[in-house]
Amino acid sequence: MGNFMAKGTMTEPFLLPSQAFAPAYLALHRQGKLQRRADTAVTQLQSCHVCPRDCGVDRLAGETAVCKLGRYAWVSSYFPHFGEENCLRGWQGSGTIFFAMCNLRCVFCQNYDISQFKTGEEVTPLRLAEMMLELQETGCHNINFVTPEHVVPQILEALPLAVEAGLHLPLVYNTSAYDSLESLRLLDGIVDIYMPDFKMWDEKLSLRYLKAKDYPAAAQQALREMQRQVGVLKLDERGLARRGVLVRHLVMPGDVAGTAAIMRFLAEELSPDTFVNIMVQYYPAGKVANGRYPEINRRITRQEYEQALQAAREAGLWRFDERKSVW
Repeated sequence: MGNFMAKGTMTEPFLLPSQAFAPAYLALHRQGKLQRRADTAVTQLQSCHVCPRDCGVDRLAGETAVCKLGRYAWVSSYFPHFGEENCLRGWQGSGTIFFAMCNLRCVFCQNYDISQFKTGEEVTPLRLAEMMLELQETGCHNINFVTPEHVVPQILEALPLAVEAGLHLPLVYNTSAYDSLESLRLLDGIVDIYMPDFKMWDEKLSLRYLKAKDYPAAAQQALREMQRQVGVLKLDERGLARRGVLVRHLVMPGDVAGTAAIMRFLAEELSPDTFVNIMVQYYPAGKVANGRYPEINRRITRQEYEQALQAAREAGLWRFDERKSVW
């Protein structure tokens, strides 16, 4: 499982035995609240404030704005994913559903063809529910919604259909953290595992590289809400994630991400026990690969990665994996 298991290995408060776990949404469904939550979410599409862009367009009528999606979500692909964190992929894979389009415009996006274009298929609520069930039937350990920020109502609309048909896996909300509080509160008691990125700390650099000046403020607000809902990440006795927050942070050339400030925020505003994946895999992609952003048109150095790890340690974090073999 990596070095994040070194301290307090599989002890409370980080253990949630498998026999004691049930996905959060099942209780809401039994109480009749899950469908009501879905109905509320869908009405928000009429004047869309699903994400911090606050476009205000009528997506129910097919109007589009930043994310370029109207009434229905688009799915680019879905499959058992074995490239996620160990605690998500396990031995049978994380059941990932990759949504097309995005509410950010990251110039270095490594999934540029997915995030900026309508690849795949437009999906009705029934079709999206079927995808969840197909992934469950293959033996996946969870359902992992990738880039869901702009399609929260569509996910919630499909979920009761999936639950009625037998869905019982934990839900992973795999997000850029450019989420609205309104959407996150609709997910309270539904999402088991929040997996947000924290991309950048500085407003000016967020505007340059993400095309969203308010990203740092939105991400901080979102992570606080996620932490309030599910707390620190808990694993079962097999090492599988069951509930909590898992933060991803991509180390970038020249420290344009502001890693040290982000690590301090995680330790001080969330918890020193926050589970963090400090990612080493940055490479020039998207518009950067075309040479338009020369200052980040390179891979990171080992020294830059070591500095990021040290920043995490100095902040008081300890649940993170160290990967040095890439050099």
